[in-house]
Amino acid sequence: MTVGVLRLELAIRGAHSLKDKRRVVKSMKERLHNTFHVSVAEIDALDVWQRAVLGVAMIANEARYVHRCLDKIVDWVRAQHHATLIDYESETF
Repeated sequence: MTVGVLRLELAIRGAHSLKDKRRVVKSMKERLHNTFHVSVAEIDALDVWQRAVLGVAMIANEARYVHRCLDKIVDWVRAQHHATLIDYESETF
């Protein structure tokens, strides 16, 4: 069993309030969950309206599969137009 963890730091473009930010973050969390079947939570910068930090977790039988999925998630986040990927870290156990 392999556990994969991904930390995504995002800049929220066009957010002028926490309400704008939460709308973008909620949508992104739901789409990540539905598309990649992963657990997603906002883990930091909760009260900063221009920035979000998301934590993504997944479990699978093969480490190679986990690495591939986490890479696909990073690529998907980079392609989003409401948020810009600033930094990310991934780790497997």
